[in-house]
Amino acid sequence: MPSVIAFEPRRFESAASYYVEGRPRYSDLLIRRVAQFLRFDGTQKLLDLGTGPGLLAVAFAPFAGEVTAIDPEPEMLRIAAAQATAAGVHLTLLEGSSYTLSQHLGPFDLVTIGRAFHWMDRQATLETLDKLIRPGGAIALFATRQPHVPENQWTKDYDALRETHAEPNSPRKTIRGPDWLSHEAILLNSPFAALERISVIERRTTPLEQFVTRALSLSSSSPGRMGTNVDDFAQAIRDALSKSAVDGLIQEVVESEALLAFRSPP
Repeated sequence: MPSVIAFEPRRFESAASYYVEGRPRYSDLLIRRVAQFLRFDGTQKLLDLGTGPGLLAVAFAPFAGEVTAIDPEPEMLRIAAAQATAAGVHLTLLEGSSYTLSQHLGPFDLVTIGRAFHWMDRQATLETLDKLIRPGGAIALFATRQPHVPENQWTKDYDALRETHAEPNSPRKTIRGPDWLSHEAILLNSPFAALERISVIERRTTPLEQFVTRALSLSSSSPGRMGTNVDDFAQAIRDALSKSAVDGLIQEVVESEALLAFRSPP
Protein backbone atom coordinates (compact mmCIF):
# COMPACT_ATOMS: atom_id res chain seq x y z
CA MET A 1 0.00 0.00 0.00
CA PRO A 2 1.32 3.48 -0.83
CA SER A 3 2.01 5.88 2.00
CA VAL A 4 -0.42 8.68 2.70
CA ILE A 5 0.80 11.94 4.23
CA ALA A 6 -1.18 13.00 7.29
CA PHE A 7 -3.57 15.80 6.36
CA GLU A 8 -2.77 19.17 7.96
CA PRO A 9 -5.18 21.80 6.61
CA ARG A 10 -3.04 24.71 7.85
CA ARG A 11 0.27 23.25 6.66
CA PHE A 12 0.92 26.22 4.35
CA GLU A 13 -0.35 28.99 6.61
CA SER A 14 3.05 30.63 7.14
CA ALA A 15 4.30 29.77 3.64
CA ALA A 16 1.39 31.31 1.75
CA SER A 17 2.74 34.85 1.48
CA TYR A 18 5.99 33.58 -0.12
CA TYR A 19 4.43 31.24 -2.67
CA VAL A 20 3.67 33.46 -5.66
CA GLU A 21 7.03 35.20 -5.66
CA GLY A 22 9.07 32.19 -4.60
CA ARG A 23 7.88 29.19 -6.58
CA PRO A 24 8.99 28.75 -10.19
CA ARG A 25 6.03 29.73 -12.35
CA TYR A 26 4.42 27.29 -14.74
CA SER A 27 5.37 28.13 -18.30
CA ASP A 28 2.73 30.16 -20.15
CA LEU A 29 3.53 28.08 -23.20
CA LEU A 30 2.74 24.88 -21.28
CA ILE A 31 -0.67 26.22 -20.24
CA ARG A 32 -1.48 27.07 -23.86
CA ARG A 33 -0.26 23.68 -25.08
CA VAL A 34 -2.44 21.83 -22.59
CA ALA A 35 -5.48 23.94 -23.44
CA GLN A 36 -4.91 23.32 -27.15
CA PHE A 37 -4.30 19.60 -26.63
CA LEU A 38 -7.58 19.30 -24.73
CA ARG A 39 -9.37 21.43 -27.34
CA PHE A 40 -10.58 24.03 -24.89
CA ASP A 41 -12.98 26.47 -26.52
CA GLY A 42 -14.05 28.62 -23.58
CA THR A 43 -16.98 26.43 -22.50
CA GLN A 44 -15.21 23.91 -20.27
CA LYS A 45 -15.63 23.58 -16.50
CA LEU A 46 -12.35 23.26 -14.63
CA LEU A 47 -11.59 22.36 -11.02
CA ASP A 48 -8.21 23.39 -9.60
CA LEU A 49 -7.76 21.18 -6.56
CA GLY A 50 -5.27 22.38 -3.95
CA THR A 51 -5.16 25.69 -5.78
CA GLY A 52 -2.83 27.45 -3.34
CA PRO A 53 -2.60 31.08 -4.51
CA GLY A 54 -4.47 30.21 -7.71
CA LEU A 55 -1.56 30.01 -10.15
CA LEU A 56 -3.14 27.34 -12.37
CA ALA A 57 -6.69 28.55 -11.86
CA VAL A 58 -5.81 32.07 -13.02
CA ALA A 59 -3.70 30.77 -15.92
CA PHE A 60 -6.48 28.53 -17.27
CA ALA A 61 -9.34 30.98 -16.70
CA PRO A 62 -9.00 32.64 -20.15
CA PHE A 63 -9.33 29.22 -21.81
CA ALA A 64 -12.23 27.83 -19.74
CA GLY A 65 -15.83 28.80 -19.25
CA GLU A 66 -15.88 28.30 -15.49
CA VAL A 67 -13.09 27.72 -12.96
CA THR A 68 -13.60 26.46 -9.41
CA ALA A 69 -10.58 26.58 -7.12
CA ILE A 70 -10.37 24.75 -3.79
CA ASP A 71 -7.80 24.99 -1.00
CA PRO A 72 -7.85 24.33 2.77
CA GLU A 73 -5.75 27.40 3.65
CA PRO A 74 -7.73 30.67 3.95
CA GLU A 75 -4.66 32.82 3.35
CA MET A 76 -3.98 30.99 0.09
CA LEU A 77 -7.55 31.69 -1.01
CA ARG A 78 -7.18 35.37 -0.12
CA ILE A 79 -4.07 35.58 -2.28
CA ALA A 80 -5.78 33.65 -5.10
CA ALA A 81 -8.63 36.17 -5.06
CA ALA A 82 -6.15 39.03 -5.34
CA GLN A 83 -4.32 37.27 -8.18
CA ALA A 84 -7.60 36.75 -10.06
CA THR A 85 -8.57 40.39 -9.64
CA ALA A 86 -5.17 41.55 -10.89
CA ALA A 87 -5.50 39.27 -13.94
CA GLY A 88 -9.08 40.34 -14.62
CA VAL A 89 -10.52 36.82 -14.41
CA HIS A 90 -13.26 35.26 -12.30
CA LEU A 91 -12.73 32.27 -10.01
CA THR A 92 -15.16 30.48 -7.72
CA LEU A 93 -13.02 30.03 -4.60
CA LEU A 94 -13.95 27.42 -1.99
CA GLU A 95 -12.31 26.46 1.27
CA GLY A 96 -11.90 22.69 1.28
CA SER A 97 -9.68 19.85 0.15
CA SER A 98 -9.61 16.50 -1.60
CA TYR A 99 -11.19 15.11 1.57
CA THR A 100 -14.27 17.36 1.29
CA LEU A 101 -15.11 16.94 -2.41
CA SER A 102 -18.77 16.24 -3.13
CA GLN A 103 -20.62 15.37 -6.32
CA HIS A 104 -22.65 18.58 -6.36
CA LEU A 105 -19.51 20.44 -7.45
CA GLY A 106 -19.24 18.71 -10.83
CA PRO A 107 -19.24 17.63 -13.45
CA PHE A 108 -15.89 18.94 -14.69
CA ASP A 109 -14.04 18.61 -17.98
CA LEU A 110 -10.62 18.97 -16.37
CA VAL A 111 -9.21 18.76 -12.86
CA THR A 112 -5.82 20.41 -12.43
CA ILE A 113 -3.54 19.73 -9.46
CA GLY A 114 -0.30 21.65 -9.11
CA ARG A 115 2.39 20.50 -6.67
CA ALA A 116 -0.31 19.14 -4.35
CA PHE A 117 -1.20 15.57 -5.32
CA HIS A 118 1.33 14.09 -2.87
CA TRP A 119 -0.51 15.77 0.03
CA MET A 120 -3.68 13.84 -0.78
CA ASP A 121 -4.83 10.28 -0.30
CA ARG A 122 -4.17 9.76 -3.98
CA GLN A 123 -6.13 6.57 -4.53
CA ALA A 124 -9.18 7.85 -2.69
CA THR A 125 -8.97 11.20 -4.48
CA LEU A 126 -8.93 9.52 -7.90
CA GLU A 127 -11.96 7.42 -6.98
CA THR A 128 -13.81 10.59 -6.00
CA LEU A 129 -12.72 12.42 -9.14
CA ASP A 130 -14.00 9.54 -11.26
CA LYS A 131 -17.48 10.61 -10.12
CA LEU A 132 -16.84 14.31 -10.78
CA ILE A 133 -15.20 14.25 -14.21
CA ARG A 134 -17.28 13.99 -17.37
CA PRO A 135 -16.75 11.19 -19.90
CA GLY A 136 -13.81 12.27 -22.03
CA GLY A 137 -12.52 14.52 -19.26
CA ALA A 138 -9.07 14.44 -17.74
CA ILE A 139 -6.81 15.11 -14.78
CA ALA A 140 -3.65 17.19 -15.22
CA LEU A 141 -0.88 17.06 -12.63
CA PHE A 142 1.47 20.04 -12.93
CA ALA A 143 5.02 20.30 -11.63
CA THR A 144 8.24 22.20 -12.14
CA ARG A 145 11.76 20.83 -11.79
CA GLN A 146 15.36 21.75 -12.54
CA PRO A 147 16.89 19.39 -15.14
CA HIS A 148 20.50 18.22 -14.76
CA VAL A 149 22.21 20.90 -16.86
CA PRO A 150 25.24 23.09 -16.08
CA GLU A 151 23.11 26.13 -15.22
CA ASN A 152 21.50 24.19 -12.37
CA GLN A 153 24.68 23.31 -10.46
CA TRP A 154 23.46 25.55 -7.64
CA THR A 155 20.73 23.01 -6.80
CA LYS A 156 23.22 20.73 -5.00
CA ASP A 157 24.03 23.32 -2.34
CA TYR A 158 20.46 24.54 -2.20
CA ASP A 159 18.95 21.10 -1.65
CA ALA A 160 21.61 20.20 0.90
CA LEU A 161 20.77 23.30 2.95
CA ARG A 162 17.07 22.50 2.79
CA GLU A 163 17.72 18.96 4.03
CA THR A 164 19.88 20.26 6.89
CA HIS A 165 17.40 22.85 8.10
CA ALA A 166 14.07 21.16 7.35
CA GLU A 167 11.84 19.81 10.11
CA PRO A 168 13.15 16.45 11.42
CA ASN A 169 10.13 14.40 10.35
CA SER A 170 9.50 16.18 7.09
CA PRO A 171 7.02 14.47 4.73
CA ARG A 172 9.72 15.03 2.10
CA LYS A 173 11.54 12.01 3.55
CA THR A 174 8.45 9.86 3.15
CA ILE A 175 7.97 10.94 -0.45
CA ARG A 176 11.58 10.11 -1.25
CA GLY A 177 11.47 6.81 0.62
CA PRO A 178 11.56 3.35 -0.99
CA ASP A 179 7.91 2.57 -0.22
CA TRP A 180 6.48 5.69 -1.84
CA LEU A 181 4.71 5.00 -5.14
CA SER A 182 5.08 7.52 -7.94
CA HIS A 183 2.10 9.44 -9.26
CA GLU A 184 2.38 7.41 -12.46
CA ALA A 185 2.09 4.15 -10.52
CA ILE A 186 -0.98 5.39 -8.67
CA LEU A 187 -2.63 6.61 -11.88
CA LEU A 188 -1.93 3.39 -13.77
CA ASN A 189 -3.95 1.54 -11.14
CA SER A 190 -6.84 4.01 -11.21
CA PRO A 191 -9.72 4.74 -13.60
CA PHE A 192 -7.41 7.36 -15.19
CA ALA A 193 -4.76 4.99 -16.51
CA ALA A 194 -4.18 6.45 -19.99
CA LEU A 195 -1.24 8.81 -19.48
CA GLU A 196 0.46 11.45 -21.64
CA ARG A 197 3.05 14.05 -20.72
CA ILE A 198 3.68 17.55 -22.03
CA SER A 199 6.65 19.62 -20.89
CA VAL A 200 8.39 22.88 -21.71
CA ILE A 201 12.02 23.62 -20.78
CA GLU A 202 13.12 27.25 -20.43
CA ARG A 203 16.18 29.24 -19.38
CA ARG A 204 15.31 31.85 -16.78
CA THR A 205 17.16 34.58 -14.89
CA THR A 206 16.14 34.62 -11.22
CA PRO A 207 17.15 37.05 -8.45
CA LEU A 208 19.18 35.33 -5.74
CA GLU A 209 16.79 36.61 -3.08
CA GLN A 210 13.96 34.72 -4.79
CA PHE A 211 15.64 31.46 -3.80
CA VAL A 212 15.27 32.50 -0.16
CA THR A 213 11.60 33.20 -0.78
CA ARG A 214 11.27 29.87 -2.59
CA ALA A 215 12.60 27.97 0.42
CA LEU A 216 10.21 29.80 2.76
CA SER A 217 7.30 28.87 0.49
CA LEU A 218 7.93 25.17 1.12
CA SER A 219 6.04 23.49 3.94
CA SER A 220 9.16 21.79 5.32
CA SER A 221 11.09 25.07 5.60
CA SER A 222 8.31 27.63 6.04
CA PRO A 223 8.72 30.30 8.74
CA GLY A 224 6.23 28.45 10.93
CA ARG A 225 8.31 25.27 10.76
CA MET A 226 11.71 26.99 11.04
CA GLY A 227 10.84 29.17 14.02
CA THR A 228 13.84 31.08 15.38
CA ASN A 229 16.16 29.47 12.81
CA VAL A 230 14.54 31.20 9.85
CA ASP A 231 16.98 34.14 9.64
CA ASP A 232 20.05 31.89 9.85
CA PHE A 233 18.54 29.64 7.18
CA ALA A 234 17.89 32.57 4.86
CA GLN A 235 21.45 33.86 5.26
CA ALA A 236 22.89 30.40 4.67
CA ILE A 237 21.07 30.28 1.32
CA ARG A 238 22.40 33.70 0.35
CA ASP A 239 25.95 32.69 1.26
CA ALA A 240 25.78 29.34 -0.55
CA LEU A 241 24.30 30.70 -3.78
CA SER A 242 26.29 33.91 -4.00
CA LYS A 243 29.04 32.10 -5.93
CA SER A 244 26.48 31.26 -8.64
CA ALA A 245 25.14 34.81 -8.90
CA VAL A 246 26.18 37.62 -11.23
CA ASP A 247 24.94 41.04 -10.12
CA GLY A 248 22.52 39.30 -7.78
CA LEU A 249 21.02 37.12 -10.54
CA ILE A 250 21.22 33.37 -11.08
CA GLN A 251 20.69 31.51 -14.34
CA GLU A 252 18.45 28.47 -13.98
CA VAL A 253 16.75 26.06 -16.33
CA VAL A 254 13.19 25.14 -15.39
CA GLU A 255 11.08 22.34 -16.81
CA SER A 256 7.32 22.86 -16.51
CA GLU A 257 5.42 19.62 -16.87
CA ALA A 258 1.83 18.44 -17.18
CA LEU A 259 1.03 14.76 -16.67
CA LEU A 260 -2.35 14.19 -18.31
CA ALA A 261 -4.47 11.27 -17.19
CA PHE A 262 -7.52 10.03 -19.08
CA ARG A 263 -9.85 7.11 -18.55
CA SER A 264 -8.69 4.06 -20.47
CA PRO A 265 -10.73 3.41 -23.63
CA PRO A 266 -13.25 0.56 -23.31
